[in-house]
Amino acid sequence: QVQLVESGGGSVQAGGSLRLSCAASGYTDFRYCMGWFRQAPGKKREGVAVLYTGGGSPYYADSVKGRFTISQDDSWNSVQLQMNSLKSEDAGVYYCAARIATCDSPSWSKDTEFDNWGPGTQVAVSS
Repeated sequence: QVQLVESGGGSVQAGGSLRLSCAASGYTDFRYCMGWFRQAPGKKREGVAVLYTGGGSPYYADSVKGRFTISQDDSWNSVQLQMNSLKSEDAGVYYCAARIATCDSPSWSKDTEFDNWGPGTQVAVSS
């Protein structure tokens, strides 16, 4: 198991930017499919963006392509999500998630496919 902790959430006006970070600790010898999900009130948790820490192209939800960028640091145990041009529909709780596997479609966007989760960080977007 790996422990995940998110940071960087907050409140921003529509059109603004936020940067989320997820720090991993614990059993980090493996490479992970790691990234971000979000959940708005009354809605299901949805995949936003993930990457494989061993390399390869990331996956993005269609709703965030061109606005969000996922990246990892050189030590792989931290993943970031740069969110630009934020919209009101981007608001919600953002969760960092990881699984010991490569990322592939369509499983990357299903929260049931991930077994390591952070507590979440709130993102509010005002119009």
